[in-house]
Amino acid sequence: MNIVYIHGLDSDASSIKGLLLEHYCEQNHPDIAVYRPDLNQSPEQVFGDLIDLVTKLSKEARTILVGSSLGGYFSTLISNHTGCSVLLLNPSTQPHITLQRFYEESSVDNNLDSLNNSDADTKVLYTTTGGWNITIADLKWFADHKLSGVEYPSQVVALIKEGDELLDFNLSVDFYRKYGAKVILQAEGDHRFSDFSEQLPVVMDIIQRL
Repeated sequence: MNIVYIHGLDSDASSIKGLLLEHYCEQNHPDIAVYRPDLNQSPEQVFGDLIDLVTKLSKEARTILVGSSLGGYFSTLISNHTGCSVLLLNPSTQPHITLQRFYEESSVDNNLDSLNNSDADTKVLYTTTGGWNITIADLKWFADHKLSGVEYPSQVVALIKEGDELLDFNLSVDFYRKYGAKVILQAEGDHRFSDFSEQLPVVMDIIQRL
């Protein structure tokens, strides 16, 4: 089996959860290979790279995605296109809305639909800790690629914390339940899944059942 860990917004290939997952598999499941791609580039490039990676790995062994936050959005999108199984950790379902917080309120009434100037598209709104320069063009890409459903609900599990301080957990719960995916709701907690190391046995059990 292959596991591809897809990190969130302000993270990179050295994500704590990704490393914990890799080390746990090395010690307890040496037959499972964990991949931790760095996704600090445009969403269009991320989408293309992940499709290529999942397609390649799936030819070798069963491949499962584990996506955190914005990585949960990409995992759902990739699953919808490839049919691969995914485990989502506090997934973002509306990055076309939540990432608009980086958009300068003083620019064109904060309305993406009114932006037609190609020069404006390249304006850097925010640089992540991993080095991704988020532009208006990136926000438009998310707006053009909204999650409209879950194509393979039996292969999708969302693990969600009620104590998520960054994303409204109700939106994710409602979205995945609406389309028939399994939702595991945990009390309290936080967006980063600070208890992830303790959760690893549960996480691996979910992955192996997918």
